[in-house]
Amino acid sequence: MASCKHVFMLALIVTLSLSNINMSLAARQLLQTPAAPPPALTLPKIPSLPTLPPLPSVPTLPQATLPPLPSTPLPTQPTLPRTTLPPLPSTQIPSLPNPTLPTFPKVTLPPLPATPLPTIPTTIPSIPTIPTTIPTIPFFSPPPSN
Repeated sequence: MASCKHVFMLALIVTLSLSNINMSLAARQLLQTPAAPPPALTLPKIPSLPTLPPLPSVPTLPQATLPPLPSTPLPTQPTLPRTTLPPLPSTQIPSLPNPTLPTFPKVTLPPLPATPLPTIPTTIPSIPTIPTTIPTIPFFSPPPSN
């Protein structure tokens, strides 16, 4: 059973490597050919447009005559009399009384209980070792290695 898998893998590797040879030869051939200049672009001919008949001439409109403006001067706007405001009274602003804050009795807090701080260990615990051998399972045996 295992030899069948090996033969299949070998056939797959040979097939891939042989198909890769053809691709690399084709790529090499494309790289070795001289680069051809790009083909010149040819634009299609644009057909000529048909000639249009000339536009009709614009008719002339009659000129309007405006009546002359009156020569009388415009009335002037009357001026308003200037008003003066009486002076503001110069009274003193009354001062506000200073508010007094209420006094509170002093509160004494009870002392905090003295809790000792945890001690820091001075020795580093040992790190467990990792086993370097693989344990054997009694009912399973791996296939022999080549």
